Amino acid sequence: MQRIARLSAHLNPTNPQMEESAILERVNCRAKGGAPGFKVAILGAAGGIGQPLAMLMKMNPLVSVLHLYDVVNSPGVTADISHMDTGAVVRGFLGQQQLEAALTGMDVVVIPAGVPRKPGMTRDDLFNINAGIVKTLCEGISKCCPNAIVNLISNPVNSTVPIAAEVFKKAGIYDPKRLLGVTMLDVVRANTFVAEVLGLDPREVDVPVVGGHAGVTILPLLSQVKPPCSFTPEETEYLTKRIQDGGTEVVQAKAGAGSATLSMAYAAVKFADACLRGLRGDAGVVECAFVASQVTELPFFATKVRLGRTGAEEVYQLGPLNEYERAGLENAKRELAISIQKGVSFMKK
Repeated sequence: MQRIARLSAHLNPTNPQMEESAILERVNCRAKGGAPGFKVAILGAAGGIGQPLAMLMKMNPLVSVLHLYDVVNSPGVTADISHMDTGAVVRGFLGQQQLEAALTGMDVVVIPAGVPRKPGMTRDDLFNINAGIVKTLCEGISKCCPNAIVNLISNPVNSTVPIAAEVFKKAGIYDPKRLLGVTMLDVVRANTFVAEVLGLDPREVDVPVVGGHAGVTILPLLSQVKPPCSFTPEETEYLTKRIQDGGTEVVQAKAGAGSATLSMAYAAVKFADACLRGLRGDAGVVECAFVASQVTELPFFATKVRLGRTGAEEVYQLGPLNEYERAGLENAKRELAISIQKGVSFMKK
């Protein structure tokens, strides 16, 4: 009877106080059957990226507890996803007052929170809104789970990662290995578009994409594609441009109805899964990410990193570049320097 009362209180809360106690009750609601694994929080779980991301994380066997936080609609998303018959226990958190509860004890925090890009909107237009959101969420992380690995998706990543770094420095908990800007969508697109040109299965293709996560800062290293292959100058130009403009392609195709949400959620889960395998101690987990770096003269740069128990344990060098890529690198660095400075300046205001 007690169990039924608990469930019924969770499903039909009569007032906000009840709802809060239901969340607490539900912590004890599933003592049996919890999967062994890691605790993951998604901040912005009710958004266009957040919902499919939450669904895919619920399906990941490495996740034992999944916390879904948002400022709107998270109870509905939580109820919906909690009905999936996979191992992860799902708990929902609504509004700023529940942010700390959402973050306490988490191993990995994935942040898709923020507003999406609309047609005609530059990534800079996103900046002021999303910068404030990222700052607030990272302050919560520094207080409640300072050792968590943070996967930052909120655009513009080239500026939000430096913002997060400044927040963590200010709180005295900054560990550059644990802060990862998610550029995996650029890699996923590169693998797909290159596979189309080569007539291969995209799962057999590996394209390193370096630099940053916007426009010309996205630099696919087509000379380092696996399996080894060669492209004509026309193919190189076509592929580089298409990979750089992948986000715009989706924004235009959706004609005002949104941006890349489903492919982004897929890419985010692919990257989070790599982080979880690293945490578990798997060897040889290597993916591209936007991290604190000494590969170039810039403080942050996306290259391949080896993921392990403490996050990005090794940051790889660029390797040999051809002439086209060297020119692209110079363009990327110029643009990146401005975006990084923008993030740092936002925090110095």
